[in-house]
Amino acid sequence: MSMQVPKNGFTHGGKFHADDVFSTALLRILRPDFTVTRGFSVPENFDGIVYDIGNGPFDHHAADRAERPNGVPYAAFGLLWREFGAQLVGENQARLLDENFVQPLDLNDNTGESCLLADAIGGFNPLWDQPRDPDECFARAVDFAQVILENNIEAARAVNRADALVQKAYAESRDGIVILPCYAPWKNALYRSDALFVVYPSQRGGWSAQCVNDRLTKRPKKPFPMGWAGQPEEHLRKSSGIATLRFCHASRFLITAETKEDAIAACYFVLRGGKK
Repeated sequence: MSMQVPKNGFTHGGKFHADDVFSTALLRILRPDFTVTRGFSVPENFDGIVYDIGNGPFDHHAADRAERPNGVPYAAFGLLWREFGAQLVGENQARLLDENFVQPLDLNDNTGESCLLADAIGGFNPLWDQPRDPDECFARAVDFAQVILENNIEAARAVNRADALVQKAYAESRDGIVILPCYAPWKNALYRSDALFVVYPSQRGGWSAQCVNDRLTKRPKKPFPMGWAGQPEEHLRKSSGIATLRFCHASRFLITAETKEDAIAACYFVLRGGKK
């Protein structure tokens, strides 16, 4: 059973860093009424979640701090993400977000390795000669971090939605041609499949057909004909016999046509070995 986020939290006071700021932002996303108290020692019998202080499960300052299999040590944000991330975006996207977003912040907090985002968060601290309330500055930093984290979470959820749509279309596909009802990022879902082409409505109008790359060579499994590459519309239609074919990329991985039927016809032209 997944852990529930309590209403109250406690983290260290004084100068704040990306670690405690993003940790707080994450907890607030998980529980919008979450309230944090900052201080230099955890109150006795504190009823809530303690992080980045106190040597508990979400602190990382002990000598035996946890490390990932790749050697990147966990900071508080990483420990919290490990606990709660999958609740927000699923296991696969939680792992990818950890690799691409959380780990650089954890590494910065543990080793001082450069991280522009961590530097930006640190810039919310009051200047040495600035009589500003550190807790108010911390709250501003958390608001900023929460927007960034929410954007990353929404992007991960969008990938999950795209994967579901593409996998459904793949299950209904024939002859290696996957037809999408709308444009959606499809490469993640088809990376290891036997799909050859993806057909979808073009954002510029009409329909596109795109080749699926071989996962080893990173090149199209079935590129469009060499004679189509970069040729004008009139030449494409005459050489192919496809009435509304209008564009073929010079690298032969993409064509566009005015109708779905003609975009599909371009794929079958390749499958027939270039015969009309």
